[in-house]
Amino acid sequence: MLWLWLWCAAGIAYAGDMLSIEPELWERPRTARAIYEQPAVRQTLELYLAQPDVQLVIHHAVAPESVLQAEELRTWLMALAVDATRVRLINDLPPGRPLALEAAR
Repeated sequence: MLWLWLWCAAGIAYAGDMLSIEPELWERPRTARAIYEQPAVRQTLELYLAQPDVQLVIHHAVAPESVLQAEELRTWLMALAVDATRVRLINDLPPGRPLALEAAR
């Protein structure tokens, strides 16, 4: 249990925390490095790698642009070696909210 407390103290999210993707990401060309450097992506990938029962959930709004961003993020996660069967998209955010990423059980 000490390692879990240390993760929290270091700013690592627990499974179930939604972390927002910076909207500025979509304003420039994207690379795997740019995606991985997003704090939300990096933190949820650390949980994904540490816990084999965790799935990554991309929360998005219903707007077409948000859906496209969520699909693109899912593709980038697969490029970063995330198993496609462990990524879900959920359209549960209000309009205008940025994408959020969650490591969920």
